[in-house]
Amino acid sequence: MTVRARIIDDKKFLWDGMEYESEDKAKSVEKEYLENGFEVRLVKEGKQVFIYTRRVVTEVVVADQP
Repeated sequence: MTVRARIIDDKKFLWDGMEYESEDKAKSVEKEYLENGFEVRLVKEGKQVFIYTRRVVTEVVVADQP
């Protein structure tokens, strides 16, 4: 297990909650996050690889309530 949040390059990244046993598996998941607009950092700790992500909100939609 790792920490839930890390500051990397002066930005806050959150752990995706999964432990990956290989870098290849982590990289395939990383690709999906990147395609969905996330910034991604892979962190190796021992034999485990962890993915930390962040996404900046660029638009806020406020719905009218009846």
